[in-house]
Amino acid sequence: MTPDFDFALGEMADAIRDTTRRFATDRIAPLAARIDADDWFPRDELWPAMGALGLHGITVAEADGGLGLGYLEHVIACEEVGRASASIGLSYGAHSNLCVNQIARWASPEQKTKYLPKLISGEHVGSLAMSEAGAGSDVVSMKLRADRVQGGYVLNGTKFWITNAAYADTLVVYAKTGDGSRGITTFLIEKDTPGFAIGQKIDKMGMRGSPTAELVFTDCEVPDEQVMGPLNGGVGVLMSGLDYERTVLAGIQLGIMQACLDVVLPYLRERRQFGQPIGAFQLMQAKVADMYVALNSARAYVYAVAKSCDAGRTTRFDAAGAILLASENAFRVAGEAVQALGGAGYTKDWPVERFLRDAKLLDIGAGTNEIRRMLIGRELIGAVDTVAQ
Repeated sequence: MTPDFDFALGEMADAIRDTTRRFATDRIAPLAARIDADDWFPRDELWPAMGALGLHGITVAEADGGLGLGYLEHVIACEEVGRASASIGLSYGAHSNLCVNQIARWASPEQKTKYLPKLISGEHVGSLAMSEAGAGSDVVSMKLRADRVQGGYVLNGTKFWITNAAYADTLVVYAKTGDGSRGITTFLIEKDTPGFAIGQKIDKMGMRGSPTAELVFTDCEVPDEQVMGPLNGGVGVLMSGLDYERTVLAGIQLGIMQACLDVVLPYLRERRQFGQPIGAFQLMQAKVADMYVALNSARAYVYAVAKSCDAGRTTRFDAAGAILLASENAFRVAGEAVQALGGAGYTKDWPVERFLRDAKLLDIGAGTNEIRRMLIGRELIGAVDTVAQ
């Protein structure tokens, strides 16, 4: 085991970590290899049990059926789930943060009553649909149309790269109701809505078992009651959730780094060459030291940003910075884990090759690292200009 650095996160955060770690160790980790090999999403095996622990509603108010806790606790839960299986961590983050948390923040009381109980219990799976084949980083250029009709809207178009799509019962969907950034509206879509269908299922190099697919809307009628948030105010809904999304999903990368150390440390103690454990060689000691420092430096930033989210003090560039650091550190640490195991690390017999494939996703998802750097630089230069004035 890696020594635990005490970040003094508080009793509740520690309790969430202990509970989630026990569940992840006992129930998720034994399935991780099969999840990856078969691209299998174990909904029935995990989702209701996670709901029973309260994990799906960590940031939902107690009055709405959640635990009423903060993004720090949510990050920690995502970290421990991701440590056992990054793909389950991704699906969990998409469900509990991108879908459930957005509904908790923006839905009407009637919508919360209708959708939250089954999402929080794990009876239903949630998803968020923002990206399209031609609208990724430039999400405002989306083409999915929602045209006004009597009593509601008719949706036509597609969404792409949608996590949990094929299994989702409730989806938070962004569509064009006007022109430009002021013409996007958020809708709550149910899986059995006529005119809504799952299109192409996407076969990914990593995060296998976290299902990704295309959504197809063909004259899909949605009543007014399923508009979430203000009409033409979808960009505000979307952007308000990005900071929380990036912060929470960074927890997955922390989990991947911890999983790498969980494998590498025992291997360095047990694998012998030239008559001694390979951990006795200074090059290997330096490698594991770099891995440990990469993990805890990312933890420190991510936890600090999560605390700022809970205090209402987060900044967009720090949320982007936290996941930027965590994602790049995780990919580097996973690469070092493969290298530390040598030939064994390049085989399917050891999980580190899976960690490397999984770690790459969040260099791209939730905003590419290039977009994150642009956002951070722009915000900081803007802040300099403001100070100078």
